Amino acid sequence: MATETEAQKGLEIHPMDQFLIKPVLGDGPLVWYSFSNTAMWMAITLVGVIIFLVVGTRKKSYVPDRFQMVVELIYGFVRNMVQDVAGRDALPFFPYIMTAFMFVIFSNVLGLIPMSFTPTSHIAVTATLALTVFISVTVIGFVKHGLGFLGLFWISSAPLPLRPVLAVIEVMSYFVRPISHSIRLAGNMMAGHAMIKVFAAFAGVMGLGAFVPIIAISAVYGLELLVAFIQAYVFTILTCVYLKDALHPQH
Repeated sequence: MATETEAQKGLEIHPMDQFLIKPVLGDGPLVWYSFSNTAMWMAITLVGVIIFLVVGTRKKSYVPDRFQMVVELIYGFVRNMVQDVAGRDALPFFPYIMTAFMFVIFSNVLGLIPMSFTPTSHIAVTATLALTVFISVTVIGFVKHGLGFLGLFWISSAPLPLRPVLAVIEVMSYFVRPISHSIRLAGNMMAGHAMIKVFAAFAGVMGLGAFVPIIAISAVYGLELLVAFIQAYVFTILTCVYLKDALHPQH
């Protein structure tokens, strides 16, 4: 009976515990001014991005070393993405888009370190990023085009009787953007980390058969590394698409 109880306890899996927000200093309750694990890892992410970009470009050699080549490759990749998707007139907004891309990708990758924390697995973080994009592109659209920005919702190429219906659908889809923009990133980060935790729990109680979940962990970990880059790319390219709508609202 005792053995059965111990086995049941050993199989207790709490994959969502890794997403709990806790104060870093002390064991007291979490309040609004607490320095939490989310804040700490976001700070680590920002420091990592700054160090990566500053160290990678400090020499500015015509014959770059490997570090500088990586930084230049990322810089060129994001810049070309902005120009190809949103047009050359979107390049003034490249610094913000580059910053968002670097923050998301560093946060995703650092979250794969054992015992770390992934800020982008929390909807509060991704929603803030998405709302920043949503509000920014909306303001840009009205500043550049005035009420002409509303042409984004009026599909002039559609038959006239359908245009009011399509306008309602376009307005609804426009305001859904920050929701889908944020949930997509947070959901993918959370799902993969939870799966790794589940396999790790099985590996701890399966004895000699632990190699099976360990292999699964390795496979999922590799997939999560790929997802970390893909989700950063998806978040960034959607930002470029929304910026394009703000700069060129005509259908």
